[in-house]
Amino acid sequence: MRTEKIIGLSLIIGAILLFVPYTILAVIFDYPQILREDTGLILTKFYNGGTPLIFVWWLFAIVGLPIIEAYVLIGQKLEKKLNYIRWATTLAVISGIVQIIGLLRWTFVVPILAKTYITTQNEAVKESCKIVFQAVHQYGGVVMGEHIGQLFTIAWVIMITSAFNTLKLMPKWIIWLGYISAFIYLLAQAELFATVIQNFPVWNLAGLIGSTLWLIWLIVIGIRFFKIEIK
Repeated sequence: MRTEKIIGLSLIIGAILLFVPYTILAVIFDYPQILREDTGLILTKFYNGGTPLIFVWWLFAIVGLPIIEAYVLIGQKLEKKLNYIRWATTLAVISGIVQIIGLLRWTFVVPILAKTYITTQNEAVKESCKIVFQAVHQYGGVVMGEHIGQLFTIAWVIMITSAFNTLKLMPKWIIWLGYISAFIYLLAQAELFATVIQNFPVWNLAGLIGSTLWLIWLIVIGIRFFKIEIK
């Protein structure tokens, strides 16, 4: 199979697979709305979700691996044509890895905190579990997954979209879709600053719209890679 087809298949499969655990989490865990609730409620709902919920989070973390493969293969195809592609690939791979690490806190850290919170009768221990969860969530989720992970992903989208435009590999509407999705996704970073800066302006739909457009863009360019050959 040509490399272009492998890229296309990886992008399409990776993007579609991300929708599956996300949808399941929305149904069984009320994600992402649950994250705005009291920490005690989050831990309780997580504990009640049991083993299935743990494995859904694990699945959410690893289903993006095909996309990381596509990042690397696209980089290998284009790095000899444009000197900034290697930087773009590096940022993309880092973004994928840190997002996986951030999500895995729900598989290997949160279950312990949730179990301790529910089973202990000591109020001090309960409060400690809530504080530890908040710290882990802020660092693993906000700092790594959402800030570094998403910011580096956005940088890759902008750089690769520019490369596609320069090399005439994609039609103009796909180029514009890439830039628009990156811009809206970038606006979602305001939510992260709002966690530490009071009254920081936020557009609540930026994350959902930006990430959805990004996944659609991945599928679209994945389909396009079945039709092109980069020499």
